[in-house]
Amino acid sequence: MRALYRADLRRPLDPHLAVYGAYWNRGVACNPAAVHAKARELVPHIKGVWVVSSRHRDRVPPGVPYVIEGSRPYWRAMATATYLVNNSSFPGGFTKRPGQHYLQTHHGTPLKTMGLDQRGYPELARKADFAKILAHVGQWDFSLSANPHSTEVWDRVYPGSYAHLDLGYPRNDAYFTATAEDIAKIRAELGIATDQFALLHAPTHRDYREGFVPDLDPEHLARELGPRYVVLVRAHYFYGRPAGIRGASTGRVLDVTEHPRVEELCLAADALITDYSSLAFDYACLDRPIVVHAPDWDAYRTARGTYFDLLSGRPGDTPGPVTTTPDELVEAFRSGRWRSPASAALRAAFRERFCPYDDGRAAERVVRRFFDCPE
Repeated sequence: MRALYRADLRRPLDPHLAVYGAYWNRGVACNPAAVHAKARELVPHIKGVWVVSSRHRDRVPPGVPYVIEGSRPYWRAMATATYLVNNSSFPGGFTKRPGQHYLQTHHGTPLKTMGLDQRGYPELARKADFAKILAHVGQWDFSLSANPHSTEVWDRVYPGSYAHLDLGYPRNDAYFTATAEDIAKIRAELGIATDQFALLHAPTHRDYREGFVPDLDPEHLARELGPRYVVLVRAHYFYGRPAGIRGASTGRVLDVTEHPRVEELCLAADALITDYSSLAFDYACLDRPIVVHAPDWDAYRTARGTYFDLLSGRPGDTPGPVTTTPDELVEAFRSGRWRSPASAALRAAFRERFCPYDDGRAAERVVRRFFDCPE
């Protein structure tokens, strides 16, 4: 395979081929998926091929070309594609050739420490290969940002000669373009009644824990709030399995871990119950209530490190009410604090800081810039 790959590296680059990847080959998703969709519209002469692992090939929508990581077609595509787009990294240590263009889209706004900043946290540093990180960064030609905060962080923690694209996140376009009919359809497919409030909880990964151990009991929350509320729970993709929550069969608590598009879950939700997930920065585009439930903030911040105090209550840092106990969380909804004027003011400041480029046209801007496609 290596000999064949070396031979492929001598082939001419295909100016009409782009290779896409997301979340370490877990399927068609996130910013790369939105870029691919818009590229099919604006530069249809460029064929997009996705890299997926063999165990995730069932996540590729019908009609979308793909190659299996490590296969002969994978190495041929990596050797000859002119365009490369990923939100994480391509597998196998490919050799980036002169003339190839690599867009790193990333997959979130950084609250937790990233890249070289992880050197200050022993547990993270022990697991990280910083030389490999820098080698990967050396392949980038463009780094996408959703806000100035991200650009500042990427520039420091991923030092390199790439260009910053301060254009917004393509995956967030859906929050501006979805119609009321689109949202109603998504909610109906999930089984959410028209008179119910849907609360989405998608907790992030904890470096100091093994496995999915939620800090929120969704069954208790649904029971305390009553039949007008339904709780959607989505386990982090790192765990590779459903949330395994109790009460998922009652219709009041839904395990939506296997749902293919988190953007649709956000569109279906009337509010987000977040912890330290970067989903909060995307959800803010919808201008819908966000409640921060953070019972392990001290442990998380000590183990992982953060760039600002999400619980401070300062405009721009905190997107809404903060709770640290189950009773406080229930009270935030019962009292109406979750959608109060004070909550709306915090959310507005958060949106202004972290969503300045998102307007429903990010994918178009990225495609025109990366593929050099004039208007």
